[in-house]
Formats: sequence, C-alpha cells, structure tokens
Amino acid sequence: MKSFYLIKPYLLERRFFIFLGLVCLITVDFLQLFIPRILKWAVDDLTAYRIDIITLLTYALYIVGIAVLIGMFRYLWRRCLIGTSRRVEEGLRNKLFYHIQTLSASYFDKVKTGDLMAHATNDIQHIRMATGMGMVALTDAIVLGTAAIGFMAYINVKLTVFVLIPMPLIVLGTRFFSKKMHRLYGEVQGAFSDLTEVVRERFAGIRIIKAYNRQQEAASRIEDVSKNYIGKNLSLVRITGSFFPLMVFFSNLSLAIVLFLGGRQTITFTITPGDFVAFISYLGLLTWPMMAIGWVTNLIQRGKASLERIDKIIQTLPEIDDRPGKVILKPVKESVVFENVSFSYTPDVHESGCFSVLDHIDIKLDYGKILGIVGPPGSGKSTLLHLIPRIFDVSQGKIMLDGIDIRKLNLRDLRSRISFMPQEPFLFAGTIRENITFGNTEINDRELIRAAEAASIYETITSFTDGFETIVGEKGIVLSGGQKQRVALARALLKDSPIMILDDPISQVDMETGNAIIKTIRSMAGHKTIIIVSHRLSAVRFAHQIIALEKGRMVESGNHEALMAQDKYYANTFRLQEIEEEYAH
Repeated sequence: MKSFYLIKPYLLERRFFIFLGLVCLITVDFLQLFIPRILKWAVDDLTAYRIDIITLLTYALYIVGIAVLIGMFRYLWRRCLIGTSRRVEEGLRNKLFYHIQTLSASYFDKVKTGDLMAHATNDIQHIRMATGMGMVALTDAIVLGTAAIGFMAYINVKLTVFVLIPMPLIVLGTRFFSKKMHRLYGEVQGAFSDLTEVVRERFAGIRIIKAYNRQQEAASRIEDVSKNYIGKNLSLVRITGSFFPLMVFFSNLSLAIVLFLGGRQTITFTITPGDFVAFISYLGLLTWPMMAIGWVTNLIQRGKASLERIDKIIQTLPEIDDRPGKVILKPVKESVVFENVSFSYTPDVHESGCFSVLDHIDIKLDYGKILGIVGPPGSGKSTLLHLIPRIFDVSQGKIMLDGIDIRKLNLRDLRSRISFMPQEPFLFAGTIRENITFGNTEINDRELIRAAEAASIYETITSFTDGFETIVGEKGIVLSGGQKQRVALARALLKDSPIMILDDPISQVDMETGNAIIKTIRSMAGHKTIIIVSHRLSAVRFAHQIIALEKGRMVESGNHEALMAQDKYYANTFRLQEIEEEYAH
C-alpha cells in the first residue's frame, strides 16, 4: 500500500512501545491457552474421583493467578498499542492540517470545507482504528489462532483436521468481500463529506435561512444528503452484514463437528472427558481469531480507503511554492513595481485571448508613498491586492519588490513584510484581544491600545463589560459590520511591516470615523508603503498616486488634481460622492 508511508514515521518513532505491546499481547494469548489445560486436569480428576478440596482449590487459584496476569499484561498492551494508534492519529492530523495550510488559495476554491473536515475527523479515526485494534486483531488471529490449533492438534490431530474444514471457506469469503468493502468504504466516506459540508453550510447561514423562511427547504436538503449517506451505508451493511454472520456460522459449524465427533471419541475413550472439555475451550478461543479475520479485514479496508483519501491531499502540491534556497528579502526600502501584469483565475484563459481579471497593469510605487486604487465593482481591485503577498500568482508579467521578482523571494519572508486587511474582515471565535494580536503573545497592552485607537475602535471596546476580553463569537457575530472592520484594521495596524495593504477599510463606518481612520493612515506616509482600495474616493484623494481600473485595465493614473483635470471616471464619481455627502449633512 503506497500510502502507508504517511503513518510509517509515527510507527517507527513508537517502535519500542509497539514491540512491548506485542510482547504483552502475545503473553496474554499464551496465558489464555493454559486455562483449558487446567480445566482438563480438573475434569479428568473429577471424572476419575481422585481429587480433593485442596487440589480443586489449587486449580481454582491457578486460574485466578492467570486471570490477574492476563489483566496486568492486557493493561500494558492497551497502553502501548492503543496509545500508539492515538499518537498516529495526532501526528497524521497535524501533518494534514500543516499541509493544507501550504496549499494555494485556488485549491480552496475547488474543495469543500466539509470534505476537509471529514478528512480531519472521520478518515483519521478510521486510520487510528486500523492501526490500533487492527494490529491487535491481526496478532490475535495469527498467534492465538495458530497456538489454539497447535494445542488442539496435541489433543487429537484427526479431530483438529475436521474442525479446520471451514477455514479455507473463511479465506475465500474474506478475499471476496474485502474488495467490495474497500470500494463501498470509499463511497461512504465521500457521502459523509457531502453531509458534513451541507450541515456546516446551513448552520453557518442559519440567520439568512430564518430571515427568508427557508427552514423547510434547508431541512429538505439535509434530508436528501442524509438519505444518500444512509443509502451508501446500507449498501455497505449488506456486505458486512453477510460477512460477519458467515464467520459465526463457520465457527458454529466447527463446534457442531467437535460436539459430534469429539463426543463419540470421548464415549469410546479415544480422548478423556478433560480433553473433550479442553478441546471445546480451545475452539472457543479459536472463535475470536476466526471472527478477528473478518473484523481486521473490515478495519483495514476502511483504514486503507481513508488513508488513500488523505494521501491524495498530501500529494497535492501548492501552485505557489516556497522551496528552500529562495532569496531572503532585506529591509524594504525601495519601490513596488507592477510590470505588464495580467491575471486570470483560469491559467489558460489569458493565452486564449479570453477575459482576464487584470490586463497589462504597469505601476511604480516608491517606498513611503501611498497608492489609491478605485474603480467600479468587478474591475479587479481586490485581485490586484492579492497578487502582492502572492495569494495568487500573476499569469503574465511580474511584480518586483526592491528590484526582485517576488516569485524569487522566500514566501514567508515576503508575507512577513506585509500587513493585509481584506475586504471581508474575518474574526475568529475568541476575544477581541486574540483577534487583534492574532496569537502574538509578545504584544503588550500599550501597543494593543495604540492599535485600537488608530483604528477608532478603542472607545467601543472599553464600552463593553469585558473590554478586550469580550468574546466576539463565530465570525465576530456579536459585533456590527463596522466594528468587525475596525478590529480587523487594528490587527493590520498592529503589525509593524513596511508595506500595508488595505482593501476598502472604511466601507462600513460613518463619515466621521472614516475621516479619523484616514487621518491615521496619512500619518504613516514616509514610514510605510501603503496601498488602499476604496469605493469612497475621499479616502484616497490624498494619495501620492491614484489609479482607476475598469474591466481589469488601468484607465487612469495620477494624483487627485491630475485625475480631476482628466474629467473621466474618477472626477465624475468624486463630484457625485461630494454631492451625496453634502446632502447627508
């Protein structure tokens, strides 16, 4: 199995515990084999009337002693083997999450969140079961099964041969059912991913659903995917439901053979009554290995299907790579340059002459200057911003930072030089402090307050009972749109980076608050290179350079006075917004 390499390192790391666990497990198996021998001695002595109370008590104490040892060694193997499976689960989940974070933004445009959640939970759980209990069941099937057959053969070879008649049928049945189970487990996991995504999406949008009275439609959608998931599971149950009873049937068939043939041999004194009882006991021990063959097949096929699904993700390489050996950027002191930059979300669109999101953009922004970007919705403003930290890569041309193509720079180093506030601010379900500091424990209260004041959110925060410790809820649900935007802005302002990218930072705040934020941004000129996208043109009129985009093309460029003189999109929009603002007053 090619995907086994995913869990191999964790197994090697825990090899001592695996070895110790297997030794304890095998010890438990052999200890169990002695109990039928003690029963044989006791039954033979009882039927021969040559036993007293002391001897009977001795046999009982033997069994108690063995039971104590079994309990001790069983505890040890569970700690070692089940503990190892938990370590595999932890390591694999961490590896999966770390790798997913390296994938490019385009990957998440194609893959559903629910699918990734199913991989990180259900799939990894199945791998854990295959690694832990799968190893236990396989060891028991081999060791306990082989040893039980050996002890049975020691009692009577002929009777043992008859008992083993169903064994080839078990092997053939296992081979037949395992292929079907593997395929169906893959389908079940896929259906579970769909169910997870649909449920997640409905819960995330529950307020919209209630506002539009679409509860019935949402419930119907959940019902449809649930039926599909149940249908896949029932198809699987038809296979596993036939497989396990088949194992039980073969076990009981062996018991019937022992009862008939073994009983006859006991009557004819070929074997003793004690041998007969011991033989049935060994057959009882053999029942679990026979069942384990079916169970371990179930576990391994389920685990194999899950491991292949996770391996498919691990084998996915990021489109925007960060290979070692890339250039480490020195402190940013020069210009940001767009040189003939074009971009389309489909790689071959631009080459085929079809629509591009951005088309032949040329910009030069010197260090410490402010660039304003304006344009109608859908003109490519936000996309242009995403190209600078390489959320997406240019389709044509290049972006240079300090004269170096950003594709040659170390990705982590490049992004560490950039503060980025997206158009749609995202808040995590923690406190306001955690959302602003974003996990940076070195930030002190003075720096935190300064960033909040700069974003004009400090007074709002202090009005809350818990201040910075206020829990904002999922996606910042307890805050208004403007408050969320300002918390996200404070996060960007707190990061001391030479380049600041702000995507419509005052779109959800009132004019007075917006002017205060713009004043703060203007004060950073000369110390940071700032790029602002805004639909409110008053937010960029002070910029050293302003560009207007339309359908992905740069149609205007210059400062405020120059663009007003051109009397095109910028000038017309600016005059219209001035009238609206005067009317609002």
